[in-house]
Amino acid sequence: MTSTVTAAAVSKNFGAYQDAAVREPVIITKNGRPRTVLIAYEDYVRLAKHDRRVELSVMLGDDDLAAIEASRMEPGLDHLNAELLTEKHAAD
Repeated sequence: MTSTVTAAAVSKNFGAYQDAAVREPVIITKNGRPRTVLIAYEDYVRLAKHDRRVELSVMLGDDDLAAIEASRMEPGLDHLNAELLTEKHAAD
């Protein structure tokens, strides 16, 4: 369950809300509206890994597509392919 608290409450007792954020996200409101979320560092790292820019291939020009087709994985980075092998794709 996610906690929701006011910014004033967080400023008065930041340590307690820091501890709570390790267990679950803490939504911080301002003027009655959600404004920020306090989360554990490990959760931030996990989410940051998934923060990628996505573009449609139809938006790429011929030069871009040719460069992609000619690209090769650098040695030692093969482990990154594991990110692509989800259950959905591994069955294909």
